[in-house]
Amino acid sequence: MPAHQASSLETRDLTIRFGGHVAVNAVSCTFAPGTLTAIVGPNGAGKTTYFNLISGQLKASAGQVLLNGRDISALPASARTHAGLGRAFQLTSLFPNLSVMENVRLALQSRRQVGLDMWNVWSRHRTLIERAEELLESVALAAKRDVQAAALPHGDQRKLEVGLLMALDPEVYMFDEPTAGMSVDEVPVILDLIRALKARGDKTILLVEHKMDVVRELADRIIVLHNGTLMADGDPEAVIASPVVQQAYLGLAPVEEAA
Repeated sequence: MPAHQASSLETRDLTIRFGGHVAVNAVSCTFAPGTLTAIVGPNGAGKTTYFNLISGQLKASAGQVLLNGRDISALPASARTHAGLGRAFQLTSLFPNLSVMENVRLALQSRRQVGLDMWNVWSRHRTLIERAEELLESVALAAKRDVQAAALPHGDQRKLEVGLLMALDPEVYMFDEPTAGMSVDEVPVILDLIRALKARGDKTILLVEHKMDVVRELADRIIVLHNGTLMADGDPEAVIASPVVQQAYLGLAPVEEAA
């Protein structure tokens, strides 16, 4: 983590209980711009639940989520998105009956809060269309710009999710198994986009991922959750090599797990 950069995202003792079960147990972490942190652990470790607490899909039983020092724990998911916290997951469900292009254009419009100023509505509209075209090219969906989002195959829907997230241009990008269900030839498109976001150096990226080869390549840091508890946090090679992680994570979720 670059020493000169302060954290943009922080969780303090973040906890959620479902009845008597503690799904996430007092997890405290800071995440800085310019870094990609992989969150790993066996099935049921609390990875997606931790994501849900950060992004606002679940309300914490205790603890806080801070964005640039501001406590956003009480904000709903939509307000956290507007504050700069973006998460890629089934965003296409927002506009399933609209075309791929319309989905991206509306996301851009939302981000830029384009109103009905008649003096510059056409220039703004043209700018939005041009940017939407660029995003569709980057996620390899330009040829499907007029296809209804709901009609896209699963892999293309995942690519559209990432395109919508990029249109929102958040400070914090959260990817929950972004390549799940994709064919082998589709995976590089998403990984290249994540690499490009990381190369910018100004975004905080969180990645939940089971594929350890992807984690090894992309991550600057790995945190390991096990039974909802933060078990390890550090340099990828050191974390992967640690006996406790080998036993608790790699032993239960083999590296050769199917994509």
